[in-house]
Amino acid sequence: MSPPVERNPSDADLRRWRRYLANERAEAAVYRDLAGRRAGSEREILLALAEAEGRHEAHWRELLGDDVGHPQRSDLRTRILGFLARRFGSVFVLALAQRAEGRSPYEDDDDATHTMAADERIHEEVVRGLAARGRSRLSGTFRAAVFGANDGLVSNLALVLGVTASGVSNETVLITGLAGLLAGALSMGAGEYVSVRSQRELLEAATPNPEARAAVPYLDVDANELTLVYRARGMSAEEAQNRAGEVLRNYTAHGSADITPATSADEHEAIGTGVGAGASSFCFFASGALIPVLPYLVGLTGLLAASIATVLVGIALLMTGAIVGLLSGGPPVRRALRQLAIGYGAAAVTYMLGLGLGTTGI
Repeated sequence: MSPPVERNPSDADLRRWRRYLANERAEAAVYRDLAGRRAGSEREILLALAEAEGRHEAHWRELLGDDVGHPQRSDLRTRILGFLARRFGSVFVLALAQRAEGRSPYEDDDDATHTMAADERIHEEVVRGLAARGRSRLSGTFRAAVFGANDGLVSNLALVLGVTASGVSNETVLITGLAGLLAGALSMGAGEYVSVRSQRELLEAATPNPEARAAVPYLDVDANELTLVYRARGMSAEEAQNRAGEVLRNYTAHGSADITPATSADEHEAIGTGVGAGASSFCFFASGALIPVLPYLVGLTGLLAASIATVLVGIALLMTGAIVGLLSGGPPVRRALRQLAIGYGAAAVTYMLGLGLGTTGI
């Protein structure tokens, strides 16, 4: 891509520049809105991003000159991003902003500078880092919620369709679906609680005892057993010696020593709590498993009830897949279709099995 050159712009050029100008204004507003909901370094980073978008805005304004025209609306994607930023300011917005920065057209546009294209690439990484903080805080409970909802949707749809296909009465299908809901929700909640609780207990067992710092003043400075602690944690002999020396110097200077790793609290936060994960799994499995049962609860029967249940579950699967895609920074449409294909595939297998059992009279 070469630097912009002096030329007479065409009508298409002017339209494109105005669109870029509108988008830069909107993106700067998004970052300012997000900054208004943050504090400390995150606020400073977001305001710096807004300032950079302002520089890009000035570039397009300079190119347009007297042809800048009336302020235009930004594209639909940027308007949606601004709407979400003003009302939520959450990790979802940062994930969307990350994708928006990654789709910048400046690298292939001769009217944008090399610096602007480089800015957009770096902005993607900056927003990725900010979004990663939110993803880390969400990861434990959110994982349990997504897994719970998806399992409830797929397993209970498969169960209901399989039983429906066998030709049993509507009452039997309804009781089976509600029993599957309760049994699955209890199983998911208990399993997630035990899993997360066990993970935390293993992490606690590997976390150094804070009281060990009380032994530091009494260590033999020449032998310095503290080096063995750091070598056991994976440091080389030289790194362990340097780290141990640093701890002892800090104690001499300040009268205190900390030999525990700085990441242990973050690891605990990332996996969440057993109660939170278990409760999320129970509630979201139950809410997901309720959807396939709804048509039967209102008195529908047979193929009509099964069809409506399948459509409702499909919509829910598309939504959960899109949410996962947004949070992971991946393409939401592709993630949504993947969820749908997996769910419908499992349901189709059990439906065919139910048809076979009904035909043979088992």
